[in-house]
Amino acid sequence: MDAKPPRILIVDDDSELRALLQRFLAEHGFAVRAADGGKAMDISLTRDPADLIVLDLMMPGEDGLAIVRRLRERDETIPIIMLTARGDPVDRVLGLEMGADDYLGKPFLPRELVARINALLRRLSTDRATLRDEVVTIGPFVINFSAMSVRREDQALTLSSREFALLAALARSAGRPLSRAQLIDRALGRDAEVTDRAIDVQIGRLRKAIGDDAANPRFIRTIWGVGYVLAPGTDA
Repeated sequence: MDAKPPRILIVDDDSELRALLQRFLAEHGFAVRAADGGKAMDISLTRDPADLIVLDLMMPGEDGLAIVRRLRERDETIPIIMLTARGDPVDRVLGLEMGADDYLGKPFLPRELVARINALLRRLSTDRATLRDEVVTIGPFVINFSAMSVRREDQALTLSSREFALLAALARSAGRPLSRAQLIDRALGRDAEVTDRAIDVQIGRLRKAIGDDAANPRFIRTIWGVGYVLAPGTDA
């Protein structure tokens, strides 16, 4: 029996671009549907979940950043690739800070979007397949790699796919510091166009998600001049 094609939801107010991407992605084996904004996206997701969202940043009314923030606040962990026409890298950092998993600047070749989608879905799939049922306990955290789930004592935590990828990379090297470059390579893939600043922002989000104190972190500690390390927190 053939595997079902990945379900991609395009959210963009540009009808021509929606139609172009919908047609191009469908030709490359994806099950694609489109929405012209946040309300239409909500209706579409209610009817049928998606495996990945391609989300435009600049839209009238509720823009892409607000949509990402809203999705993450209601514990939606679906992977998001953000499209932006802005050249300011601050916007890209903001998108990642809100919880987007990747970004692509306009104009872009549709083939590059296909490559980004495949890379993100492949990374998530590979993580699940290779780690199988591996579960580790570090301090108060129980991390199930195959289920991509984290518990702190008896409480289930909600992490985005990017936050979980960073935590998993740190957990696999628990007690050993990883540089920002190593985190990008191990969590996001060596081809990811991610700055050190973006990693710092994502670490801040991850600390918040697991209940770590940003001012005096016990678990994800900064090793100045090196990077970050995941510690059990018992000696803090």
